[in-house]
Amino acid sequence: MSSAHLSGTTLAAPALDHLPDRSDQVRARSVELGRRQAPPLLRPGWCLVAMLGLFPLWWALGLAGFIYPIMAVPMAVALLRRRSIIVPPGFGWWLLFLVWSLAGLFVLGVSPSGTVVEGGGDRFIGYATRQVQYVSATVILLYVGNLSEAEVPKRTIVKLLAWIFALTTAGGLLGTLLPRFEFTSPFELLLPAGIAQNAYVQNLVHPAAAQIQDFLGYDYPRPKAPWDYTNTWGFMIVVLALFFVVAMSSNAKRRRPVVTTVVLAVAGIAAVASLNRGTWVLAALAVLVVALRLALRGRTTALVGMLGASLIAALLVVASPLNGVISDRLDNGHSNAIREQTTEETLEIVLEAPITGYGSTRSAEGSNQTITVGRSATCPACGNAVLGSNGYVFLLLVSTGVVGTVFFFMFFVGALVRWRSDHTPIGSAAFLAILLALVASVFYDVGPNVLAFPMIAVALLWRNQRDEAESRAGDRSHQPTAAA
Repeated sequence: MSSAHLSGTTLAAPALDHLPDRSDQVRARSVELGRRQAPPLLRPGWCLVAMLGLFPLWWALGLAGFIYPIMAVPMAVALLRRRSIIVPPGFGWWLLFLVWSLAGLFVLGVSPSGTVVEGGGDRFIGYATRQVQYVSATVILLYVGNLSEAEVPKRTIVKLLAWIFALTTAGGLLGTLLPRFEFTSPFELLLPAGIAQNAYVQNLVHPAAAQIQDFLGYDYPRPKAPWDYTNTWGFMIVVLALFFVVAMSSNAKRRRPVVTTVVLAVAGIAAVASLNRGTWVLAALAVLVVALRLALRGRTTALVGMLGASLIAALLVVASPLNGVISDRLDNGHSNAIREQTTEETLEIVLEAPITGYGSTRSAEGSNQTITVGRSATCPACGNAVLGSNGYVFLLLVSTGVVGTVFFFMFFVGALVRWRSDHTPIGSAAFLAILLALVASVFYDVGPNVLAFPMIAVALLWRNQRDEAESRAGDRSHQPTAAA
């Protein structure tokens, strides 16, 4: 393996200095021919196709929450077999975050004031799990970004993301109509009973259609399939919607507008019925951002059509029984009190260690009502709120400190700034996915596994940049030269 290029300038240089010639064309045809003739498990990109394309299988097996680190192993092997590995512009910020997050190992045993005193060993599993997931997300970014159009076209990746959106929509429908559907997965059967019955592990390995909650005064199903939590479901249904629209727009079949409309309608109904306020905020922001980008491009027809469809959808919701459900949800902010407590206490302990953080989350003493009501054998769900669990940004602050959090966001914000002018359909979908992920981090703890999707979005924008540079270089190579 040769050295990797660490900056956008260095990355673009080979594409400009080494103009396409006959040997390049021969190599591209060879790659394409090899991709078509090779067995599916030997074709370039098979790891990505297996990870996303077979997602229903991983969910049924109880492996959906672990498939990203699992598939990152063959992806890493494939990367190491390449002659060189290139990295995206701004990758240095991400490397700084990875290195900084390692420092958390040395402060796992620290218990700040107002938190439950525990040993570092009790927190190591959570710390190690996140580190593995950070590394796997890094591998996924580099793997997708290093693939060429001949190996795996960007439109294929978009179709895979659209497939995940369709699965999430189907899961929302299942959770709404058959909310008590669940089963024991094979992986769950293999786990020791003490581990399998842990609440966190249960959400990961036990496939279920919905989370049943009673914050409205009665049992209410909130869809989550094929994800671990309703919040994760809500995040994915919005972030992947535009990829679905882009994929269907490139489909030449006549019925695609009808199919697109039906699927989006089902997704919208499930999103409203989920009573997920964060999802509603993200959906509204997505419409606003897409409308703004269309207006800046002068796409008046598309802008009017999208705003008209959004208005019609809103009117239908207001006129339907869902309007009452929404009102009940807004009147019953069951998580508000605990969010206020955890946010305040999280910021307090972060101020005690703003540089390094604590490596992992901490459990608060007592509850949001009194310090004397804590978790016990008779009330395992009482008190001891997890500080750093009410939003991914708070998890980062607690585990990596202010410095690590800045490194993390500089990487993604840098991608948005760098590629903000990419108005291609794929670029617009990827831009929106990253933006929504950053906004969602304020109120969603969607988990490091979901980090794979913003990483794929970064890789798509990065590949768009490279393809554009290569296209410009190719155009210059075919321009006639002036006579001496």
